[in-house]
Amino acid sequence: MPNVMPRPSILSIEPYVGGESKIPGVNRIIKLSSNEGAFGVPPAAQAAYAELAAKLHRYPDGGATALREAIGTRFGVDPARVVCGNGSDEIIQHLILAYGGEGTELVMSAHGFTMYEVSGRYAGCQIIKAPERNLTADVDAMLAAVGPRTRLMFLANPNNPTGSLLPAAEVTRLRAALREDVLLVLDSAYAEYVTRPDYDPGTALVEAGTNTVMTRTFSKVFGLGGVRLGWCYAPPHVIDVLNRVRGPFNVNAPAMAAGVAALAEPGWVEKSVAHNTAWRAKLSEALRAAGITVHPSEGNFILADFATPARAAAADAALKGRGLIVRAMGAYALPHCLRITIGTAEECGMVADALRDFMRSADAA
Repeated sequence: MPNVMPRPSILSIEPYVGGESKIPGVNRIIKLSSNEGAFGVPPAAQAAYAELAAKLHRYPDGGATALREAIGTRFGVDPARVVCGNGSDEIIQHLILAYGGEGTELVMSAHGFTMYEVSGRYAGCQIIKAPERNLTADVDAMLAAVGPRTRLMFLANPNNPTGSLLPAAEVTRLRAALREDVLLVLDSAYAEYVTRPDYDPGTALVEAGTNTVMTRTFSKVFGLGGVRLGWCYAPPHVIDVLNRVRGPFNVNAPAMAAGVAALAEPGWVEKSVAHNTAWRAKLSEALRAAGITVHPSEGNFILADFATPARAAAADAALKGRGLIVRAMGAYALPHCLRITIGTAEECGMVADALRDFMRSADAA
């Protein structure tokens, strides 16, 4: 054993494992494991990124001024209350390290995004997972999980990996019942895909008080997962803290340029959301017709339930046999499920055909 050891909580972390991207021996791979946008990178973002190639010797704007102003214009928020990061994961980690730490508790729902737990353990927090109801965050259970040492609560809405959504009234009730010294972080990575008129990604709650933060990402509908770009909208005192602890150049110049261009790409979000809404419904219907339980989703993915871990693993293998990579859910305590990203029309059709054939053969066995 080495003489230099990390804090004990570090060794309790299970390293995050991203979605698979390769299948040995298979030439054509269809990757539907990471909830990436179905249409790839917006053309204007590609051009803006390439244009920076000859200027990579220059340091980026440490304040991400142009990007924050573009975010403010697009989403109707105050750019002074925006901080940008190397993906929203970086912002989440900074929030937990700044407001949590040894001797504190972080509350999340039972099947919430795993990075809350990873970053929480890194900070030394005790992680409290509140039971869910029908794979949806339960406000009363989350409130009951709050103790004297609770300093942070995380809620992904829509949630990854379940796709479930809490109505705005329930999120407001959650915030109203929380102590004032508990920071509520609303992770709205999939906000653009929600079409319900009563949905608010968190903007209203951020502006209504001093203890709510909304995080967002460019990795999904804006197609920029590869450059790692995220942002948050928060009260001024939280923005001040984040600007004290983040790296001075935590967002690279090509990423910022691509982000500004992606926000301005005409019709990109509208086309992406329309496609996602239509094919999420079609794929869900096809899988249900094949005898697979599909949980309601508001994201760009569905959660397919095969009832047993063995059947889910067999379905996963059948999909891989056709070059289709989806996401196994054992790490989320859902080993009987597979999460499937909504890809192109062709890709969704391939998934539907593969799982229909799998269910027929499984039922015949």
